Amino acid sequence: MKENKIYFVDVTNRDGVQTSRLGLAKLEKTIINLMLDSMGITQSEFGFPTTTHEINYLNGNLKLVERGAITTTKLSGWMRAIASDVELSFTNVPNLKHCNLSQSTSEQMINGKYLGKKTPQDIINMTCEAVECAVSKGAQTIGVNAEDASRSDIEFLVKYALEAKKCGAQRFRYCDTLGYEDPATAYKRINEIAKRTQMPIEVHYHNDLGMATACSVMGAKGAIDAGVDAYINTAINGMGERAGNADLVSCLLAVLKSAGFKNNYLIDPNIDLSKTWKLAKYTSYAFGVPIPINQPAVGDNAFAHESGIHADGALKDRRNYELYDFEELGRGEPEIIETGRMITTGEYGGIKGFRNVYNNLEIEFKDDHEARTILELVRYANVHTQKPLTTDELKFIYHYPDIAAQIMTVTPHYAHQGAMKERVEKSEAQKII
Repeated sequence: MKENKIYFVDVTNRDGVQTSRLGLAKLEKTIINLMLDSMGITQSEFGFPTTTHEINYLNGNLKLVERGAITTTKLSGWMRAIASDVELSFTNVPNLKHCNLSQSTSEQMINGKYLGKKTPQDIINMTCEAVECAVSKGAQTIGVNAEDASRSDIEFLVKYALEAKKCGAQRFRYCDTLGYEDPATAYKRINEIAKRTQMPIEVHYHNDLGMATACSVMGAKGAIDAGVDAYINTAINGMGERAGNADLVSCLLAVLKSAGFKNNYLIDPNIDLSKTWKLAKYTSYAFGVPIPINQPAVGDNAFAHESGIHADGALKDRRNYELYDFEELGRGEPEIIETGRMITTGEYGGIKGFRNVYNNLEIEFKDDHEARTILELVRYANVHTQKPLTTDELKFIYHYPDIAAQIMTVTPHYAHQGAMKERVEKSEAQKII
């Protein structure tokens, strides 16, 4: 068995939330981080430290780390590999310890995005300046991302990675931004980069050609076979831009159960596969996107048999037609929202119904002030998510009311100056007249 390990970096809260026409409330992102930690996932790329509306959420989640609510999963921020972005990120989120710095590396993107204003050497110089800035800010883990790596010149990628390594970067992220690569090419290219740089490799694959999982595991194999650790980037239920990212559960099962990987490659020993079902169900609810019926492991038909031959074989011995057991995934039918008679609590809920809901969770309030304060937070949470609150959300609000208040607080940026000031003052004057 290979000694190096395959780790998992989930990017649902960074790349997954960029899914067009969808998104997550900050409370929902927080619950996902807590669930990823419960599952033992290595790292969660939890957001954008340069983005104003993320600041309270990011700082609040780092408080959960300080208080021991998140103990295993490292929380990392994503930013452009530009020194000013790194500076702003650590100003906004001072306790940030892990980060990934991203630059475009393909000829197509350097020319197409920078419009001829940057050279490949400029890309390296900017990235190195950003890495040095992150080092100066006390970052413990720094990864450099090569956007569109699959269409980038491999000699340039090796140079880019090595120069960043000299400046203090510990990992290199190979991004198949367009979902362009195939498994054989993924293995070959990543294996060569890993051999020549001797840096741990993150593999980041999109699913535009339906090969994100296959490319991810073969890319990880390429890194491990070259003697370095591999970090597979995933998103829960395959969420992400366009056709999505590599699915977390599919990648885990491919490494644990497939013919070429089983018992040959090690994964992060903290990972608990039995938490996958609950995580997938909650993420589906939070995004408002049903899990496809044929989704590996967590789809409704993943363990369903109808044809005569299959049903007969499964009843005799489930190993005839099932590669792994549903119990391994923690599969069950936990209701996100109660069925039958329901007393719910939300933005217009009263104190008696609210107390009934928390009594069902076996939570008692110490005094009336505590109950009414939590009620007010629950009302805000319902406004915040615009969905009935789940058990995990209600428990989180009770146990961490100050952090719940923080992550749900967003102050819109509004500068009353220039043309906007003139327009608003003119509008006010007309109204008065």
